[in-house]
Amino acid sequence: MTDISPQLLNDCLILGRFSLCHLLLMRDANYPWFILVPDRNNISEIYQLSEEDQQHLLKESSSLAKYLMKSFNGDKMNIAALGNIVSQCHIHHVVRYHTDAAWPGPIWGRLPSKAYTDLDLNSVVDNFRETTIAGFEFHERHHEDT
Repeated sequence: MTDISPQLLNDCLILGRFSLCHLLLMRDANYPWFILVPDRNNISEIYQLSEEDQQHLLKESSSLAKYLMKSFNGDKMNIAALGNIVSQCHIHHVVRYHTDAAWPGPIWGRLPSKAYTDLDLNSVVDNFRETTIAGFEFHERHHEDT
């Protein structure tokens, strides 16, 4: 198993994993913001993954995006693999709303991070505990990481 970047572990909670990727929740309640991290060593870019892993990543990303849009009733799904600060390959999935404070611009650097309330965090976590996304396994230990 690949170690997840310390920066990602500091900024996120581990919710679980798919067969290829770990699923993390960004600790920023301004947006429903999730991150997929492929479980592969020494990969900083998607093109460095095997062709099979690239296809699998797209499948997991698409399944997650579809679920997030339905679950959070979003207006737009932003998916990005930037890696300017954390070089480990990771893909952001951010549900956007026409009413969010950063709309229509990018979210990066727009607002200070907003901590989740316990109630809101539990709601998001429970959503994933009960999800039916194919191939997703919830990570019960996430609370120890908070």
